[in-house]
Amino acid sequence: MDFNVKKLASDAGVFFSRAMQFTEEKLGQAEKTELDAHFENLLARADCTKNWTEKILRQTEVLLQPNPSARVEEFLYEKLDRKVPSRVTNGELLAQYMTEAANDFGPGTPYGKTLIKVGETERRLGAAERDFIHCASINFLTPLRNFLEGDWKTIAKERRILQNRRLDLDACKARLKKAKAAEAKAAAVPDFQETRPRNYVLSASASALWSDEVEKAEHELRLTQTEFDRQAEVTRLLLEGISSTHVNHLRCLHEFVESQTNYYAQCYQYMLDLQKQLGRFSGTFVGNAESTSPPPAAASPPALAAASLPAVPTIPVVPTVVGVPSTVAEAVLNPSEVKPPASGTRKARVLYDYEAADSTELALLADEMITVYSLPGMDPDWLIGERGNQKGKVPVTYLELLS
Repeated sequence: MDFNVKKLASDAGVFFSRAMQFTEEKLGQAEKTELDAHFENLLARADCTKNWTEKILRQTEVLLQPNPSARVEEFLYEKLDRKVPSRVTNGELLAQYMTEAANDFGPGTPYGKTLIKVGETERRLGAAERDFIHCASINFLTPLRNFLEGDWKTIAKERRILQNRRLDLDACKARLKKAKAAEAKAAAVPDFQETRPRNYVLSASASALWSDEVEKAEHELRLTQTEFDRQAEVTRLLLEGISSTHVNHLRCLHEFVESQTNYYAQCYQYMLDLQKQLGRFSGTFVGNAESTSPPPAAASPPALAAASLPAVPTIPVVPTVVGVPSTVAEAVLNPSEVKPPASGTRKARVLYDYEAADSTELALLADEMITVYSLPGMDPDWLIGERGNQKGKVPVTYLELLS
């Protein structure tokens, strides 16, 4: 082991000098070299970027993984440089429970069938969530972590070096100031009336010594000034690189928003498909009509919208039988035989694409305009739609009714 006593003593002296300078500055007993306004703005911008990047990173992690225990586990695996174990999402776990319950209740029963359908949708939602988390981690979290653990650590290191260079520079300025004051005092005109000439000799010798000390302090000041200027330029270049960091984070933010948009669009489409599937089988789950039918005050918005549409003449009611629709409109719908009302039909804009399930339904394309109206006794979630010579049932949830 190379143990250099001289270097150790020199480092200790430098540390002691910096500590004294820093303490005197805090106590207001020493002057401090101030950086220019542009440099101070760069420092403030860098600190602001670091602080907000940390907060955004932590909160995004909470959004993607709400379980704090799981976040701690992932953090430990990351620090140990080990692969994070695969973990099922809540949607996938719920899908597993629903499927197992359906098998116990009987997959052929109405409840079992519905559990299987909902479980399959939950599984698809869980898979979509997994893809979203993976995409967000790569495209958004990783660049933020790389900045904090890479570029920011380099900036912080160079700033510490700059701080030390500034303390050395101010300490040299203080030593030069003291040396000049002592030289001026020693160079004062001696008293030639002094009866002891030895005092004059000592005064001249002290003046020469302080002159040498001033030259030495000036030389050290030039060296430390050069080192400070060089370090200030290095630090300035790194701080100006924060602008490119903002550009990179902006691109990553766009990718995060895009992946989140795709995720929610997938979820919405999955739930629409599930709602459509469950709506087709609603006739098989007939129980107590009084207990299942909602009160008039709780009518859904689609029902109110359908109620406001003009109606065609009343269609005869078919006798109620369990499992059989109560109206001709619900039992059999032949689009070619349906006649629109004489006046008062409404226009509707299609919000989403819709694929017709059978010949009684009308396929839709997003943003197209169609004519719609309602039939008495018809399911309030459906309307009759017309596009040219084509007619068929259309779901209300896919439409924006226009006045």
